Amino acid sequence: MTTEVMMYSTAVCPYCIRAESFLRAKGVGDIAKVRIDLEPARRAEMMERTGRRTVPQIYIAGQHVGGYEDLVALDRAGKLAPLLAGEDAPLR
Repeated sequence: MTTEVMMYSTAVCPYCIRAESFLRAKGVGDIAKVRIDLEPARRAEMMERTGRRTVPQIYIAGQHVGGYEDLVALDRAGKLAPLLAGEDAPLR
């Protein structure tokens, strides 16, 4: 799988851990993680980009997916697999 996945996260966030496990179960091999607990300046970046304060905040193919619950909802709606496959599909 070559679709880029990036996730803002922290080391102890249970939803971050669940999101990573969920993505790996869907075949995602590489997740670029931005650890906002190690790089506090990146939290401001995350908040500016997403309008949200909580982690995880997930991007797939440059599109903001949201957090863990948004990721699962996207999968249930049948929109995650095409996005991971690199197909250009609207998220909402």
